Amino acid sequence: MNKKNTFKTFLSEIPQNLFSGFVVSLIALPLGLGLALASGAPPISGIIAAIVGGTVVSLIGGSNVTITGPGNGLVVVILSAITILGNGDVYQGYLFTLAAIVISGVLLIILGFLRMGALGDFFPSSAIQGMLAAIGIGIFAKQIHVMFGNLNAKGSIIELLIQVPEGIINFVNSAGTSSFYAGLIGVISLLIMIFYSKIRNRYFQLIPAPMWIVVLSVGLYYYFDLFSTTAYPIDKSLLIDLPTDILASFAFPDFGKIYQSEFISAVISITLIASIESLLSIKAVDKLDPLKRRSNVNKDIRALGLATVISGFLGGLNVVTVIARSSVNVNNKGSNRSANFFHALFLVAFILLFATELRKIPLAALAAILVFTGYKLASPDNIKKVFSIGSEQLIIFLVTLLVTISTSLITGILSGIIVTFIIHIIINKNIFLFLKNVLKPNVLMFTEDEKYYVSVKNFSSFLNYTKLKSKLDQIPETEEAIVDFSLCDFVDHSVMENMNNYSETFERKGGHFEVIGLDDSKSGSDHPFALRKILPKQIIPKEGVLTKRQKSIQKISEEMHYCYDAFSDLEMEELPCFGYFKTRKIDKVSNVLNNNDCTIFDVRFSEGEMIAKQVIKATMLHIHTKKKIPKFTLDKEGVFEYILHFAGYKDINIDNHPDFSKRFYLSGKNEEKIRAFFTDELILFFESNKQYHIEATNVGLLVLSNERLASVKEIKALAYFGASLQKIIEKC
Repeated sequence: MNKKNTFKTFLSEIPQNLFSGFVVSLIALPLGLGLALASGAPPISGIIAAIVGGTVVSLIGGSNVTITGPGNGLVVVILSAITILGNGDVYQGYLFTLAAIVISGVLLIILGFLRMGALGDFFPSSAIQGMLAAIGIGIFAKQIHVMFGNLNAKGSIIELLIQVPEGIINFVNSAGTSSFYAGLIGVISLLIMIFYSKIRNRYFQLIPAPMWIVVLSVGLYYYFDLFSTTAYPIDKSLLIDLPTDILASFAFPDFGKIYQSEFISAVISITLIASIESLLSIKAVDKLDPLKRRSNVNKDIRALGLATVISGFLGGLNVVTVIARSSVNVNNKGSNRSANFFHALFLVAFILLFATELRKIPLAALAAILVFTGYKLASPDNIKKVFSIGSEQLIIFLVTLLVTISTSLITGILSGIIVTFIIHIIINKNIFLFLKNVLKPNVLMFTEDEKYYVSVKNFSSFLNYTKLKSKLDQIPETEEAIVDFSLCDFVDHSVMENMNNYSETFERKGGHFEVIGLDDSKSGSDHPFALRKILPKQIIPKEGVLTKRQKSIQKISEEMHYCYDAFSDLEMEELPCFGYFKTRKIDKVSNVLNNNDCTIFDVRFSEGEMIAKQVIKATMLHIHTKKKIPKFTLDKEGVFEYILHFAGYKDINIDNHPDFSKRFYLSGKNEEKIRAFFTDELILFFESNKQYHIEATNVGLLVLSNERLASVKEIKALAYFGASLQKIIEKC
């Protein structure tokens, strides 16, 4: 694409990126304030990081749809640095920490120029998960006391966790006090965070959960101020403290301890966590990008480093790439770096225009957001997922977690690396396999019959994965690649997970990625990411038992003469062709009803990545059309569609059918063919039946009602709807 067309495309996408930037800013505002408070820094420092990051990285960064700002992973590190460097003086510790942040930014710039972005692949996956869980526990341990209205809880992470039951009792016993009312708002805010995702209303979810908390908190203050005869029950000391003149209140770093060991340790910790969090986030967000563009990681690291330097000099926190806000950006049609820039502009507007309102937000409300964030990072589900990969991965996870909590992040991640290496030696019963071959070239790549062939020998683990990655990154993702591990004695979990990532990327871009040579290996578990050791093959048969719902569906299949497979291994290759699944990852298809023309199925898919990941189960219908039909999307008309109009989407109105045009939102590129396809009979059918979300492509029609599993009656209704619609389409 030439520069003229690129610029034209950029301009045409500004409305949707403006809208996405606005939505992201609604989340970034309370999170920026909350993360700064959790770090022991002034609230404005988190907003400064988001504004500087959004501006600088959007202009000179190497990613496409990422959002930058303060990150969860640095909360514990920054808090520790402020505490240690300040020696009891929190503000002075904050100034010393700003100096550490500036130097960490310089180190990030250097790492970017040294092309050290590949370091993100060196850390074992389970060790990283353990580190993230430890960070989550640290955030939870500190913020849960703030959530209950107690700002004076002190101690280590373990001590703070031990104090939680006592904190709950004190909260209950403090009924009627200022701290009790603050804690009550904190508890309600936590409930909003927990149950927000369960409300599947598109209008309600136009406002993110954190922003609902902000709106309700400020609204409660104004209720007492304007309507109630009772004074606002929460003391000013329990509310956000923003400087009166924000533009004149920038803090500047103090480099007075630059040569002290505590300062150097803080710089190393901040740089390590900032780089790891950013590298992992960039990799995850690239997977979410509908266009599957690959970020220039080293360029992005340099931009993040420069943004961190500027932020530190202005009194802001580190700037990192963040998963949660980036996922929101992708889901709201953010398509280029301008969304990050617009999110920064909206934050500037919020701070300059609504600073007075922000001062009315209780600290407990922001703490509730962080408590939920901490829980997501350290969720028991994460432990289950790690254990499902293999018991040895759980050991790595727990060792990293416990050492990090009891010591420091650097010690924790180093212990995770060491334990991973020891476990690999024990599994292989051969230390020389690693010592003799770790520095040797072990990857050979060549082309054969227009295919890229990559042969790996000896072993492939986190120790030498960068060698394999450097070869795979040279292969165009539209081509066919075969990776052969038949010469390997051992392949670890981190490599297996990355192979799956490559496979998904190649498949989405029209290429083909296949791993061979592991047929004679034994895995640590049945999980596809489990490590592999060459051993005699063992097959463990599995049997499935039908649930009550599945038995009912089976009866429906018999009544309607459908074929039914409860444990189908059907991949539904057509699904990724639909726009609905462009930013959603399909995990599993089951309970398949098929009559050749129509297929009804349950599908499990996920939105977002890491702490923002949400797993959804839904029932859908795929109609196999026998004739070519135009591509279109048909949905309910509503307020949400008017917002889409502003973002550049056009609603196609059908002449002589005003009621249909009023009730339905119809869109597609070839307007002429769509109008011709929508005959009077087809329009009458849609007007006379339940409204579904319908998307048509060259592989048929995808029909769904709600993002949930359907009841037995709803499945039967969906089957009749599909059969009738298929017959009408054949007549068109």
